[in-house]
Amino acid sequence: MTKKELGKLSAAALEALYPDAVCSLEYEDEPWKLLIMARLSAQCTDARVNIVSKELFRQFPTLEAVADADLSALEEAVRPCGLYKTKAKSIKETATILVRDYGGEVPQTMDELLALPGVGRKIANLMLGDVFGQPNIVTDTHCIRICGRLGFYPESEKTPHKIEKILDAAIEKPIQSDFCHRLVLFGRDICTARAPKCDECPLNSFCKHTKKKK
Repeated sequence: MTKKELGKLSAAALEALYPDAVCSLEYEDEPWKLLIMARLSAQCTDARVNIVSKELFRQFPTLEAVADADLSALEEAVRPCGLYKTKAKSIKETATILVRDYGGEVPQTMDELLALPGVGRKIANLMLGDVFGQPNIVTDTHCIRICGRLGFYPESEKTPHKIEKILDAAIEKPIQSDFCHRLVLFGRDICTARAPKCDECPLNSFCKHTKKKK
């Protein structure tokens, strides 16, 4: 089976399982909020980020308010997400740049996004896909784990940028963003990190990991 054939099978199975592919971060269709929440999600669950962000955006309801925030107050607001000092610093710096250089808007190119403090390719691809409708692969932990198990690349491969290129060639561009959102849900429900439910998985007929177990 080619990687493109595997991509079509995987995408179809995931779409049948999760017809409504939506971002797990509840950012209320405000791009700057998604950018901040994506930064908070590093080594933290989306569920916790959603809870913490409600209070964060109550305290700092605009991008300007985040930029002008007292750093210690911002640190306390994001503390439950872990790595709070680093995250608060980069969030405040990013907000300042967006207000000063972009009129409060989130830039729409990879290079501009990567120039923002704390923004790597994972966050940049999420922004480009969800906000600006550009085909992009978000290589989060679910994506890396699941696609390795399926057989797109060896399970030992953990390099995000390399995986991004492999999946970009295997998954049809119009559905890349939806595919990645479905992987998150699938990774929580079935293809979990420690004990994947292979026996009840609708992808087990073509999953390389399942075949290795038999």
